[in-house]
Amino acid sequence: MARAPQPSLPPESAATTGGPSPHEAGGILTIDLGAVAANYKLLRGRVTPAECAAVVKADAYGCGIDQVTATLSRAGCQTFFVAHLSEARRVRAIAREAVIYVLNGFSSAAGAGFVETYARPVINSLVELAEWDHFVATSGYAGSAALHVDTGMNRLGLTIEEAAAIAAHIRSESHHVALLMSHFAGADRPAHPLNDQQIRQFREVRSLFRGIGSSLANSSGIFLDASAHCDLVRPGIALYGGNPIPGKPNPMQPVIELKAHILQVRNLGKGAAVGYGSTWTAKRESRIAVIAAGYADGISRAAAITEGAKPREVNVAGKRCRMVGRISMDLLALDVTDLPVSAVRRDQMVTLIGDGMTLEDVAAQAGTISYEVLTGLGPRYHRVWKG
Repeated sequence: MARAPQPSLPPESAATTGGPSPHEAGGILTIDLGAVAANYKLLRGRVTPAECAAVVKADAYGCGIDQVTATLSRAGCQTFFVAHLSEARRVRAIAREAVIYVLNGFSSAAGAGFVETYARPVINSLVELAEWDHFVATSGYAGSAALHVDTGMNRLGLTIEEAAAIAAHIRSESHHVALLMSHFAGADRPAHPLNDQQIRQFREVRSLFRGIGSSLANSSGIFLDASAHCDLVRPGIALYGGNPIPGKPNPMQPVIELKAHILQVRNLGKGAAVGYGSTWTAKRESRIAVIAAGYADGISRAAAITEGAKPREVNVAGKRCRMVGRISMDLLALDVTDLPVSAVRRDQMVTLIGDGMTLEDVAAQAGTISYEVLTGLGPRYHRVWKG
C-alpha cells in the first residue's frame, strides 16, 4: 500500500495546549512528553534486541493519542497497539509508516476500515479467523493480522488446543498472520506461579508457529527475565509514568501533573458537616477549601472520606491536606485548618497529582489502580503538552 509522506511534526521543545482555556477550566493537566520519550527509551533498552512497541489505546491512557504518538514516533517506535479501529485511524494520521495492531479484533463489517487505515486486527477467536480468511480471500487484501492465544488470562484469545489445531493452516503461504501473541495475567507480581506457566505454555505454542514473530510481555512483563520478552514487547502504563514493579521504586519518570483551582475558603464551627450526606463533621473550628474538581473530572467518588477511612490527600502550598466529605460532580473539599491563613486563598492552585503525590499514591487512596486514574481524567481540564 502506498504511504503518504510523513507529516511535519512540531519541534520537540514546543508546548501545545488543548481543552478549555486555563481561565475557563477548573484545573490544568500537564503532560510531559519528554518523560514519555525517556520512558520508552528506558524500556527499549531493557529488551534489546527485541522490538519495543507502544500501547496508545484509551487516548494514550488519557495523555493524548495524537501528541503521544508523535512523540513516540520521534523516539523510534515503529509499532503501536490500540483497542479500536477508530483509534488506529488517529495513529495512522500521525505515524504514516507504523505497524498498527487493533486489539479488539476483526469483523467483516469493519473490513473496509482496516484497508483504509492499513491496520492489523488481532484475531481473538476461530470465528474471527474465519471472517478474516474470507475477507482476505474475497477482497485480495494483502494486509496482515496477529493471532491471540490465551495462556491464562481467560479473556480474549484462542485456546491452546484451538491454536495447535490451526497451526498448519497458519503456516501456509496465505496465512497473513505476522504476529503470535498472548497476555500476562499477573506479571506485576513476579513471584506468581502463573507467570512461569504462561511463559512455558506460550513457548510451546510458539514452537508450532515457527517463522512468525511473537509477543507476550506488557509493562510489568518487561521487568521479568528475558524469557518473557520474545520478539516484541507491548508496554502501556509504564510509558505514562505508572510503576510496572509495584512494591519497588518506580523506574519510570512521572508524566502527568494535575492541578485545580480553589474556588472558596470558608470557616466552619465545631460540629458543622460538609457535603452530601453529612459524612464528615468538624471536630474543631475548621477552615475548608473548596476545589473545582469532582467525579466528572475523574476524581473518584469512591475516594470520599468518611470517619475512620484512609485519607485521600491533596498538596496545598507544599503540605498534604485531606479531602473531607463526599466528592461531588464538580467539587471537592479539603481541610486546610492547619495551614496559615495567608497560605490558602481563592484562585490558588492545589496539586492532585504531582509534587510528591504519585499516580500510585492517588490510586491507592481512591481504592483503585493507576490505569483508572489516568484514563478517567475528564475533558474539562486545560491540557498542556510540554516537550
